Amino acid sequence: MSTITLGRYLFERLKQVGIQTVFGLPGDFNLVLLDKLYEVPGMRWAGSANELNASYSASGYSRVKGIACLITTFGVGELSALNGIAGDYAEHVGVLHVVGTPSTISQAKNLLLHHTLGDGDFDVFHRMSSEISESTEMISDLAEACDQIDRCIRNTYVKQRTVYLGIPANFFDFEVPVARLQTPIDLSLPKNDPNAEAEAIEVILSLIKDAKNPVIIADACASRHDVKAETKQLIDLTQFPAFTPPMGKGSINEAHPRFGGVYVGTLSSPEVKQTVESADLILSVGALLSDFNTGSFSYHYQTKNIVEFHSDHIKIRQGNFTGVQMKPLLQKLLPLIPAAVKGYKPIPIPAHPLLPGAEVTDPKAILKQNWLWTHLSEFLQEGDIVLTETGTSAFGINSTKFPNNTVGISQVLWGSIGFTGGAVVGASFAAEELDPNRRVILFIGDGSLQLTVQEISTLVRWNLKPYLFVLNNNGYTIEKLIHGPTAQYNEIQSWSHLKLLELFGAKDYENHRVSTIGEWNALTQNKKFQKNSTIRMIEIMLPVMDAPDSLIAQGKLTAQINATQ
Repeated sequence: MSTITLGRYLFERLKQVGIQTVFGLPGDFNLVLLDKLYEVPGMRWAGSANELNASYSASGYSRVKGIACLITTFGVGELSALNGIAGDYAEHVGVLHVVGTPSTISQAKNLLLHHTLGDGDFDVFHRMSSEISESTEMISDLAEACDQIDRCIRNTYVKQRTVYLGIPANFFDFEVPVARLQTPIDLSLPKNDPNAEAEAIEVILSLIKDAKNPVIIADACASRHDVKAETKQLIDLTQFPAFTPPMGKGSINEAHPRFGGVYVGTLSSPEVKQTVESADLILSVGALLSDFNTGSFSYHYQTKNIVEFHSDHIKIRQGNFTGVQMKPLLQKLLPLIPAAVKGYKPIPIPAHPLLPGAEVTDPKAILKQNWLWTHLSEFLQEGDIVLTETGTSAFGINSTKFPNNTVGISQVLWGSIGFTGGAVVGASFAAEELDPNRRVILFIGDGSLQLTVQEISTLVRWNLKPYLFVLNNNGYTIEKLIHGPTAQYNEIQSWSHLKLLELFGAKDYENHRVSTIGEWNALTQNKKFQKNSTIRMIEIMLPVMDAPDSLIAQGKLTAQINATQ
């Protein structure tokens, strides 16, 4: 075989970079393309319930494996996915969005086709996506098509952003040289400017040498841009106290003796707040300083000695080293660290007092949020993938100590309610591909679940086995805490959650309802329950306005800001 179709070429390339599952929905402009997926051994089409959920699923997959692919049809399909695409662009998640577009012949004739706006403009949806994509490509010349596909895959992986690729429906069967597949796509980072990199390293080492009370803060982009290993080495070599913001959960091994906790500005524990804010040097790795990630921008560093390591620049105090990427810089910086920290005396790690209510031991006591998130640590295992939905879960998880190699998934910046209901599908596919024994654990509110509940069908269809913990507190608690605690618009229709698995066709499953501390302990300490042997729905009954202390405080801050700005 000297040639293959362009459609198969795309899927062969995706497989080469580690993608085994593709998300999306069929539509008449992509159907011939989807035929080609089944020609590539080891590839599978997930078959999502709708395009929005498919985009969330692709996000969950990428956050575990580093890259994902979403395929939609022109117009109606691609627009339905854009909320998820925007979130991935904002949060540095590598998703390639492939869109099957009308044939070049139809476009040339300006035909009044379905899925268009009826004005002959076939580029309008592409232009919409260009605002929330790292790069876009529209294939129109077969001679350039393979280069465009390779470039899109490279940009998706290297930039860890969304990339848009439009392919006309008549191009999928065109033949291209199979020999191109013998040359892998170059996924390496471009080299830093040596002079700028050397200058940045020199300044950083000088700041480290002079520091007496330094800290390290590792955020989400430490995970997204693959510098977790370098961050760990930085902590090991310096012995500086290390912290994460909420979005950075999982970026640092929380079992590390120098891990100090979660820093969220004024919402932090007093001990963590004091340690971080009194530092004379802050090494910040991969920061995304959004409002919910900073306690409504309540960071109050006393020092101006701040080094920010980013994927495309390094900022030191007020100076910017544009184009200097953190990964290669850290790799050159690390061997020089031991000499720079000679004489440094490690400061104590802040203590972690129990949250109010977390000390309760009465098995008949009603389960409450502070207790739940504190004691969840006892159930988690090394390697778990933990998804927490916007709301009580995303805030509560900050009180949970992760075992080593735990992946935390929470859409803290974009904050689209229902996100994890789709993301759990992608994370479950990715976990199965990496290690079938690896557990995927979802925590989602009863309100959030109603936005994306259809994806339980996809989980059942593929015999995936996540834990689905539904926090039933009768409505949108996060919204109630911000405004309208008794407003009708914050209420929802109650569902029979323990009938959902059966509804979506599950044959082998478990249902559990937990409302007391004793019931939680009995369930989570059960050896059979601790193994991901089947899909499980666990409904956790909670008081209506009960919430983690951090969310209650955040709700007050947000309400104040909304009222004054």
